[in-house]
Amino acid sequence: MENFLTGILVNGLLLGSLYAIIALGYTMVYGVLQLINFAHSEVFLTGAVVAFEIFRVLSPAPDAAPGTGLSPYLIFLIALVSAMVVCGLLNILIERIAYRPLRNAPKLVPLISAIGVSLILQDVIRLLEGFQGRFQMAVNVPTTFTRTVFKVADTNVQVKDLILLGVAAVMLFGLNRLVNHSKVGRAIRAVAQDRVTASLMGIDSNRMISLTFLIGGALGGVGGALFAIKFPNLDPYSGTIPGIKAFSAAVLGGIGSIPGAVLGGLVLGIIENFLGTLSSLVYIFPKLAFLGAIKAEYKDVGAFIALIVILIFKPSGLLGRSTTEKV
Repeated sequence: MENFLTGILVNGLLLGSLYAIIALGYTMVYGVLQLINFAHSEVFLTGAVVAFEIFRVLSPAPDAAPGTGLSPYLIFLIALVSAMVVCGLLNILIERIAYRPLRNAPKLVPLISAIGVSLILQDVIRLLEGFQGRFQMAVNVPTTFTRTVFKVADTNVQVKDLILLGVAAVMLFGLNRLVNHSKVGRAIRAVAQDRVTASLMGIDSNRMISLTFLIGGALGGVGGALFAIKFPNLDPYSGTIPGIKAFSAAVLGGIGSIPGAVLGGLVLGIIENFLGTLSSLVYIFPKLAFLGAIKAEYKDVGAFIALIVILIFKPSGLLGRSTTEKV
């Protein structure tokens, strides 16, 4: 039983760290514009596709001599940086074209625009990859990344898992330092609190909003690159479910709160992993035979039920604060 729970915790933390990185993209944009950027799931997917292309082009051929070609870690670093740059710039473009002209419109209008951008990006990815005959994309993950480093209980911790945790920790630490301990962060928070007053104090609101979208997109790119090595089978719709879950994690933790997005991602990852392995309890407790009917496919349903229950008792999220509408 102890090994079972430890395995759930380890796998849940790995999955939750990925959700947390993606959720931060939603949180950054919402914190400044009070806008749910539903196109973020496709921005995240773009990062995964960029990583796929980098691995496809730079990975050594199957018949290459051992020791030739670039190091797999260098290839991943190139993929990670490329995904950050592409997704950051893409997010700025989305803000400039689809959101900025609607900034003073009713809140429902930019929300519909975000959904439209999401569908457009899905079809653009499908079109570009379809031209090459790649409707399904299998990331060429180096075998080095799938090597087991150590075991925790009965769970194999692979190199790619340590990369995921390491990159997530660095990104979360860096974002916290940027937002809470820098001039740029203070300017972003000032725009988030009162855009008009911030402008009167000499802060370029449009520039700060674009920077926020750049950071949010870069985080989506990081999440996409990590997703590509963790779950290497991609298609043009692979960003939808992880994007919805990451958004749910941001809401669970308290939308607009950076620590809340991290906590929400970890909690959702653990809950989902627990529900996905619930049927395994039958082997530990034979009297709970009815649990055998709860297959792994039901983990998404259970995770959202848990989310609803938590929000009933804490509507603002685990670390969110109740806000009043300014008039």
